[in-house]
Amino acid sequence: MTLRLILMRHAKSSWDDPLQDDIDRPLNERGHRNALMMGHWLEQNGYVPDQALVSAAARTRETFERVQVGLRKKPEARILDELYLASDLAILRTLQRATGQTVLVVGHNPGIAEFASRFAARGHARPKFDHYPTCATTVFNLGSTDWSEAKYGENPVIDFAVPREIEAAGSVVFRHHPEPTK
Repeated sequence: MTLRLILMRHAKSSWDDPLQDDIDRPLNERGHRNALMMGHWLEQNGYVPDQALVSAAARTRETFERVQVGLRKKPEARILDELYLASDLAILRTLQRATGQTVLVVGHNPGIAEFASRFAARGHARPKFDHYPTCATTVFNLGSTDWSEAKYGENPVIDFAVPREIEAAGSVVFRHHPEPTK
C-alpha cells in the first residue's frame, strides 16, 4: 500500500505579546479557525493521518489540536523538539523514522516550504506552493515503499490547499466532532 505524507505549516500565530518566547507563541483567532477548517478538509477528502509528527512549539501543537477536531479518527501523535524551526533536511530525517501509513507533519517556514519544494516529484503549479502560507497543506504519495527510503524529488503531489481558498470556495462542510482531550 502507498505511503502518504500530509505536510502542514502551522496556522496563523499571535504576536500580541512581543516579549513572549517564539516557541511559546499561541495561535490567534484566525489560526484556530483555519486549523479547524483544514482538519475538516482533510477528513472530507479522505486524507486522514494515522500518525502525526508535530513541532514542540505552542502554535504547531495548537494547530494539530484544532486539526484533530475535524477528524473522526485521531492519529497517534509525537511532539518533537527537532521539528521546531527545522531545516528541510531535519524534516526529511525525522520523516524517515515515521511508522504510520499516512503521516501528518506540522512545522514551520522556511524549512517546511523548502522541504515541500524539494520533496515534490515536480513543482506544484500554484504560486502559493513556494511561499507556503500559514496552514498551507500538501498531500504527497511517497515515491518509495518505506519511510526510511524517502528522498527528495520522487514524491507526487496529490493535493495542495490553503485555508483562504477553501473558505472562498465554500468547499468545507463543518461537522461537529468532540474536542480532543488534553
